Amino acid sequence: MAETTKILLAIDGSVHSDAAVDALIDRFRPERAEVRVLHAVEWLKELPASFRFGEGPTYANDILASKNKSFDEAARLIERTAERLRTAGFQTTTAMPDDDARHAILEEAEKWTADLIVIGSHGRRGLDRLLLGSVAESVVRHARCSVEIVRVRQTASR
Repeated sequence: MAETTKILLAIDGSVHSDAAVDALIDRFRPERAEVRVLHAVEWLKELPASFRFGEGPTYANDILASKNKSFDEAARLIERTAERLRTAGFQTTTAMPDDDARHAILEEAEKWTADLIVIGSHGRRGLDRLLLGSVAESVVRHARCSVEIVRVRQTASR
């Protein structure tokens, strides 16, 4: 029996993540791959700016409601992706850490002993990349396993 490749698929709900899922399904044989779908829930980053300076009797409840909403949305995203992979025949598990995406991906890959990380790239350049950073670039630089970055094909504009 052939050895199974452990693939950590990092998703964020973007078209870039969808392209990574498509690439994984197209490039790997389900009987030879075990996939863990990971979405890092960066709920503090998703918090509305007004909440950061909040006060009052409902403040704690508002923060908790926002956190719960982030986790609920993440759970739906992960389950949709995992179900798509299962339908394609892949053995699939999920992870939904409450952490910065860069750290969460690298930590899960190490803990789970992934053979490969598959991640979509937003393809930011210049100032956007400087200001927003690149999760994919950080993962490539620090991962102890192979990393495949999937880019969305750009259509030629006329």
